[in-house]
Amino acid sequence: MATTRSIVFMHAWKYPDHEKAVAKVCRKIGFSQSYTYFTWRNTKAELTEYMTELTKTEVAEYMRPNFWPNTPDILPFGLQTGGPNAFKSRLVLAATLSSNYGMYGPAFELGENIRFKEGSEEYLNSEKYEIKRWNRDAANSLRPLITLLNEARRANRALQRNENLVFHPADNAQIMAYSKTTDDGADVVLTIVSLDPVNTQAGFVTLDLSALGVSDGAIFDVFDLLANRGYRWQGSRNYVELRPYEVPAHVFRVTRR
Repeated sequence: MATTRSIVFMHAWKYPDHEKAVAKVCRKIGFSQSYTYFTWRNTKAELTEYMTELTKTEVAEYMRPNFWPNTPDILPFGLQTGGPNAFKSRLVLAATLSSNYGMYGPAFELGENIRFKEGSEEYLNSEKYEIKRWNRDAANSLRPLITLLNEARRANRALQRNENLVFHPADNAQIMAYSKTTDDGADVVLTIVSLDPVNTQAGFVTLDLSALGVSDGAIFDVFDLLANRGYRWQGSRNYVELRPYEVPAHVFRVTRR
């Protein structure tokens, strides 16, 4: 039986140059998965730049990134201040940007965001130091959204890969749009996510239709796997509106007519 080797760099952000070099060496010698800097990439520019490095450079030849929005050691500042809606958007980003993702749950599922002290990325009352009792059936649990995302990942082979990632411009800095496709073009998934956990964000996304396998001017269908709702689109420029107190993202399966 093959043994899966994995490696975790919990605090790579503190020494980015040194730790990045060490991480790359370890990946080259055979570690099959790697913890990543996703936890500390928050803006549209940061996420785009990082994903481009992971999928379009030589790094893609040997790195198998595993995206975690939190860990037992790390409660990122964005989750501390963004409230429950920040957990939703970070979950969607982790599950759709990378073919591998995980989370420290039930702390993540239940939106645990109380820090140890000002300026700290440690949890208060961490499970590292005490046995906790979690109400896994709480009304605020993210379990339904996690279930929908995992079902989408299982059903759509495009989400099981990284090198097929394409970003699509949006005229709002708080909205990210990107797609993944299989080599044969049979499976196409377009994800659109709001990075703002407080305000409704709207704007136009300009799609690279060729990346979706859609002809200029053609009508095509997009079906939201999270909202169980479909739309008919035409052309490259399409309007979206994302409300943080609902699901601040669309995960569309694209179907050509």
